[in-house]
Parts: sequence; C-alpha cells; structure tokens
Amino acid sequence: MNTVVALVLSDSRFPGGGHVHSGGLEEAAARGLVTDMPSLGLFLAGRLRTAGELAAVFAAAAVKCHEWSELDAELDARTPSLAQREASRAQGRATVRAGRVAWPSPLLDELVKATPRPHHAVILGALTGIAGAGAFDAALTAAYLSVSGPASAAIRLLGLDPFAVNAEVTRLAGPMRAVADRAVATAGLPPADLPAPGAPGLDLLAEAHVRHHKEEVRLFAS
Repeated sequence: MNTVVALVLSDSRFPGGGHVHSGGLEEAAARGLVTDMPSLGLFLAGRLRTAGELAAVFAAAAVKCHEWSELDAELDARTPSLAQREASRAQGRATVRAGRVAWPSPLLDELVKATPRPHHAVILGALTGIAGAGAFDAALTAAYLSVSGPASAAIRLLGLDPFAVNAEVTRLAGPMRAVADRAVATAGLPPADLPAPGAPGLDLLAEAHVRHHKEEVRLFAS
C-alpha cells in the first residue's frame, strides 16, 4: 500500500473539483431526508455501499486495466442518471488537470486521448497506478471520497457539529476497507463483467438537484 499517494488523492485540498459536489446530500437535505447526525450516518453508509462501491470497483480496475475507453463506457452504462454522469466527468476533468502536473506520464496522455472527459473513478485509478500505488489504494481512496465529500457538505448545509460529522466518517473505516477489498477481488475481470451496484435513490436526487439548480441558487453543483 502506497499511503502517500492515497493521502494526496483523498486530501480535500487536492484540486480535483470535489469541493463543489455534495454527492446528493444537498438535495437530500432540501427534502428533509437528512436533518441530523443519525440521518446523515444512514445517508453516508448507503452512499458508500452503492455509489462508493461502484467508484471503488472502477478505480481498482483502472489500475490494472488500460482499456480506458471500454472502462469508461462500462462505468457510463452503470450510471443511469445524466446528472450523475456529468458530475463524475466534471470531477474527472479537474482531476486530469491536477494529475498532469503532479504525475506527468505518457500513460496519462494515452488515457486522455482515448477518453478526453473520463469518469472520476477511471482517472482516479489510473493516477493511482501511474504514481506507483495499487488497486487497494485506488479503491480505498474512491470509497473514502464517496463519503467525505457529502460529510463536508453536511457541515455547511445543516450546521452540524464538525467533530461529530468527522466521527461519523471514521465509524465507516471498516466498511470502507470491506468495499476496497471487494473491489480488488474483481479488479482483474473484463470491464463488461465488473459489478454494478446501483443507487436509484441517489440517481433521483441528482436529477432533482439539476432541475432545482435552474430555479434557485444552490451551494453545490451536484
């Protein structure tokens, strides 16, 4: 495990664009679905097991598989929501820019040539491999980011105690490792055979957020 690479990629200061995305938390809060620490805990655990697991699967696969276009297309097929796809690609594009400066590589150039706007999980895994880390690092980073972003958004949107929110994230340490372990176990499969955990509720929240974003000012892009 290359801890430094995982730390850099999961750091909120890494300019990958994650700070403008709430992972559905903003819409969930606006609908009264997340209002306090217990409901936030449920939301984070659910997001980890669905969207987080999907991201971990493809991040781990991207370390080992360089069929970038195929990987990207398969992740696209597993993301029914257009809003979710656009949010992922927006973060992917920002991560490409940061990655080119941090870890310049001909392999990264090949990826961008194959898919100019890669999904975030794909570029995350590719950068992890380029930087010398492994599939577990990539999967764990993706799992962590799937909950750390919404958790941070909850502090800003709901005024929750940041210490309590951080504790809620740390309580998911074991489940995060389990998600990463499962992702590594499938990382060598052909892209078409990779798991496809779904989150219809998150898809609906993402689509609603886009509609409401056009009607009123929202703090986050997704």
